[in-house]
Amino acid sequence: MVSWSTGKDAAWTLHELREKGIEVVGLVTTVTREFHRVSVHGTPIEVARAQADAVGLPLHEVPIPYPCPNARYEAAMRRAFGLLADEWGATHVAFGDLFLEDVRRYREHLMEDCGLEPLFPLWGRDTAGLARQMLDAGVEAVIVSAPPESPAAPSVGRQWDEAVLDLDGADPCGERGEFHTCVLRAPGLGRIEASVGRVVHRPEGVFADLELAR
Repeated sequence: MVSWSTGKDAAWTLHELREKGIEVVGLVTTVTREFHRVSVHGTPIEVARAQADAVGLPLHEVPIPYPCPNARYEAAMRRAFGLLADEWGATHVAFGDLFLEDVRRYREHLMEDCGLEPLFPLWGRDTAGLARQMLDAGVEAVIVSAPPESPAAPSVGRQWDEAVLDLDGADPCGERGEFHTCVLRAPGLGRIEASVGRVVHRPEGVFADLELAR
């Protein structure tokens, strides 16, 4: 399984696993029930489903409430991991994390005794080099959310491109949470036809709405 945030790092993780001949049986994502959106990124769930269709994989949706206490989140994820192991026959879940040690340790802790093992195919890569590799391969993504104080906040709703890579105070891949993306084109994905709607400013962040072409 690939942990599917709808962003570029998740898409590139899937691409690399398939390039290495590793069988991927599905995608897994958390969905905030009240908003019908992928958690954190804020991508409408119908866009995530269109991505799953485009890569030819089922999407396992894990509903969580808003707000979601950490204990509720962990319980929901452990139930999902057990299901993926028992009913889907999965053996690993791959994450697109790059270098945050505390995030990696948390994922490893969360997956203890659930029948699955975590994988980190992109771990330790130089993020500037990885970002340019993605762009050179034709990855197209929209910046869909950012914290209000992030240097990337003014770029929400715009394409993730070379200009974003050079933002002072932001990792080129947004690994520290400076921004989040939704991928619209990537190797093995084809192209998702979607447009950017309104950009909303909230106390917790800036969010761009994506609308699938009808």
